[in-house]
Amino acid sequence: MATKCYCIALRKAERRVTSAYDDALKPVGVNIAQFSLMRTIEREAPISLSKIGRLAELDRSTVGRNVKVLERMNLVRTIHGEDHREAVVVLTVRGKNVLIEGATLWDEAQTKIEKTLGVAVARNLRTLLQTF
Repeated sequence: MATKCYCIALRKAERRVTSAYDDALKPVGVNIAQFSLMRTIEREAPISLSKIGRLAELDRSTVGRNVKVLERMNLVRTIHGEDHREAVVVLTVRGKNVLIEGATLWDEAQTKIEKTLGVAVARNLRTLLQTF
């Protein structure tokens, strides 16, 4: 029986979608959360932890922990910002390579999801989800 609860239905779907992206990105050694964070860093670099948090809608402490993991993986590095009051994050060469290699894998996951849902349904779903 399908649930009437929007939250539970969305969480179940989120786990399945996350799993599809995580499986696709395994060859480059990152998960979708890490890949997404790295894409944000790539677009905005150099970027502060606070700004990453605002853009990703995560609290700064969560961003800090996630950036530390990426640093241990040698995918990003933290440097002093212009005013030296807050550190900023940039991608390493290895991180840039992971994004390049992962882009094709991400595209394949996107295509798989669109085929599963149908292009029109996938487009409508994305539009609906962006209203929140």
